[in-house]
Amino acid sequence: MTAPIVERLDERTQAREAAPRALAISLLGPLTALAGVIWAIVQPYRVTLVHPHGETFWSLAVQPPVLVIVAGVLFHLLLARPLVGDLEDRD
Repeated sequence: MTAPIVERLDERTQAREAAPRALAISLLGPLTALAGVIWAIVQPYRVTLVHPHGETFWSLAVQPPVLVIVAGVLFHLLLARPLVGDLEDRD
C-alpha cells in the first residue's frame, strides 16, 4: 500500500529515528573538546604551556589535553557536520 498518508508516516518515523542520531553525532566533538579542557584544568602539570622551561615547540604543542581538544574540534568540523548534513538530507 503506497498511499500518501502511509508515505508521510514513514517519513516521520525516519525523521524521529534520525534526530537522536544527529544530536549524538553533533555532540561528540564538543564533548570531547570539553573533556580535554577539564583534563587540562584538573591536571595543569600536563600542559607545559603553563611553565615552558626551555621546552621546544613540539613538546609544547603535543600535550595530551591539547591533542584531545584538537581532536574534538577537528571531529566536529570535518566529520560531524557532513554526517549530520547527510542525515538531514536523507530525511
